[in-house]
Amino acid sequence: MIEFEVRGEYITLDNLLKATGLAESGGRARMLISEGKVLVDGQTELRKTAKMRPGQVVQFEQTQLKIVAGLAP
Repeated sequence: MIEFEVRGEYITLDNLLKATGLAESGGRARMLISEGKVLVDGQTELRKTAKMRPGQVVQFEQTQLKIVAGLAP
């Protein structure tokens, strides 16, 4: 499991996939989400801009990302 520090209150799901390199671009991230290939806390998430907050776990294929609080912006 990879920990991802979010600065501020949240990061949108599509931006998270792009920032971590799980998707090459924002468009690819949105496509993966709309195809139902991304799980949030064990449930399929279809909202491209769902707000990911500290404590949540995102999974794409074999990679799990745990969102943790970082420094405020």
